[in-house]
Amino acid sequence: MSDDKIHNEHSEIDLAITRQSPYGTTPEPTYSGITSLFRRQYSKDLSSADVAAFGVPYDLAVSNRPGTRFGPRGIRAASTGLAWARPYGWAYDPFDRLSVIDCGDLLFDPGRPEGIPDEITAQVSTMLENDVLTLAMGGDHFITYPILRAHAAKHGPLSLIHFDAHSDTWRDEKGRIDHGTMFFHAAQQGIVVPERSIQVGLRTHNNETHGFNILDAPWVHDHSATEAATRIKKVVGDSLCYLTFDIDCLDPSVAPGTGTPVSGGLSMHQAQSILHQLCGINLCGMDLVEVAPAYDVAEITALAGATLMQSMLGIAAYGKSEPEA
Repeated sequence: MSDDKIHNEHSEIDLAITRQSPYGTTPEPTYSGITSLFRRQYSKDLSSADVAAFGVPYDLAVSNRPGTRFGPRGIRAASTGLAWARPYGWAYDPFDRLSVIDCGDLLFDPGRPEGIPDEITAQVSTMLENDVLTLAMGGDHFITYPILRAHAAKHGPLSLIHFDAHSDTWRDEKGRIDHGTMFFHAAQQGIVVPERSIQVGLRTHNNETHGFNILDAPWVHDHSATEAATRIKKVVGDSLCYLTFDIDCLDPSVAPGTGTPVSGGLSMHQAQSILHQLCGINLCGMDLVEVAPAYDVAEITALAGATLMQSMLGIAAYGKSEPEA
């Protein structure tokens, strides 16, 4: 092999930099190179993007163990191992149908925590000016609230599909920043519509549902993934919806690397099967939150998170056509 050929082949490695087209999956070494999400292009230019992926490295709202600020980095690193082929079990590669751009992480000043929600909302609002779907990596679960505000400002009140061990709807004082109360505030403020929203996998007690539909973890274990997906789709109908997945929805045996683990959760098979059957919902945004790499074992939680995000992109790509060559 000539030196020129070796040089040319090596110059194409690290598609996060060298990618000529935002579409398609090209195998690269999974253990080296730049760790963009699924080895997609890093860019702030969303003018031709279908999906804007970004991290929100924020964990100041936790009620137990901190560390989810490292979640975006952990998820990105784990995702490179999934970037060599289309996801198993899907009839298509989401990246053949969607232009997915990794926008990096949002910027905010942790020394002024009271201003962080508005900073997140403002940055996501700027992304939405490009009419993209958003795919966020947490960070603790509070980050969903300022993201939802940006979407509701553009689209109006939303349906919420919420996978979690916790309801995150505990009654709270106005203005508090807490990863266990933000959906209470979102419902009170008309950002989400509880009767058109559903929570899946819950297994911590809250006296109040605030009108949200609930499929708790015991219900999911006693029913099939098809039954769960059917119920979810019946609740949200054709309304515009936001999908949020707290990794602690999974059992700690599957996802130990999180701040508030709760036993008795979903398996990866259950979670993947339910997500796979949500194709056809009217999505405007998605996120995967609460991955805390410091408590992880062999990156299995980060891998679970990246795998579920791959399924979310499968949902988003459903019904889309591949671009003409």
